Amino acid sequence: MTLTDMMINALRDSGLLALWETLAPWLALDERQLIFVIATPVFIGVAVWEYFRIRQDPAKMNLPEAFRNFALGAGYQATELLFAGLIAFPVYALCYHFRLLDLELNALTVFLTFIGVDFCFYWMHRSSHRVRWFWAAHVVHHSSERMNFSTAMRQNATNIFNGNWLFYLPLALIGFNPLWIGVAFALSLVYQFFIHTTVVNKLPGPVEYLFNTPSHHRVHHGRNPGYIDRNYGGTLIIWDRLFGTFVAEDAQSPPEYGITTPVPSNNLLVLWTHEYRDMFRAMARPGPLGQRLKHLWKPPEWQRRDGSR
Repeated sequence: MTLTDMMINALRDSGLLALWETLAPWLALDERQLIFVIATPVFIGVAVWEYFRIRQDPAKMNLPEAFRNFALGAGYQATELLFAGLIAFPVYALCYHFRLLDLELNALTVFLTFIGVDFCFYWMHRSSHRVRWFWAAHVVHHSSERMNFSTAMRQNATNIFNGNWLFYLPLALIGFNPLWIGVAFALSLVYQFFIHTTVVNKLPGPVEYLFNTPSHHRVHHGRNPGYIDRNYGGTLIIWDRLFGTFVAEDAQSPPEYGITTPVPSNNLLVLWTHEYRDMFRAMARPGPLGQRLKHLWKPPEWQRRDGSR
């Protein structure tokens, strides 16, 4: 059997063959992308509602920035739609072809898929802050100095090329269908849209203990020294509690939103690429090759022994 035959069989086995059989497979909508398309009008409606609640406070709402955030989100969705079928889905299908278990879709596997995706999201998100290559894509989401629903749409069009989707491959190898993984991931992102706001205060205690909430996520977007690199959870906050990255919002220390070094331009291309540029410039500086390559996987604040960042 050739590699091509193996790939086709893997795609058929995982239910993704429809994305691979046409001349332009990247133009097809899979279930994950369809969820985003359906949810987008809801996002816009909720963002408009929030706008009328906070429009008088420039520290919370800036209309040009809100439009820019949705433009950034549109760029993210466009590249996902165009390239996910070529880059990510075949790899998922191949992993699923060599799965360890044959799992049927039932209540238990739906629950396990949700838990597995949320667990993988935690580590993907944590790596997106602590590995500079991943941070180069994620930084655009944190570069706004405001926290509102439009900030949730502030995403990087390079995400599909960045490789964050690799964190979910173990689920396909275990035996979770890539379609299930994609749907669970999409629904998690839909949930996370609604935690990007300042109009919701703390929720009842059990909710705050188990779930990621607006209060927890405001901490995550804070650049205060005690808030940086905290509360990585997606839908659940229990992973942060388990792995020591949880911090509660302190009313005496409200979050200051944004990144420690603000972006010098609001141009969309600059917002998408500025950290890549800085990272590759740091790698281009003279020095041992091993030290230069470390800029790819070391934390964003890491410096070489000579002080180069």
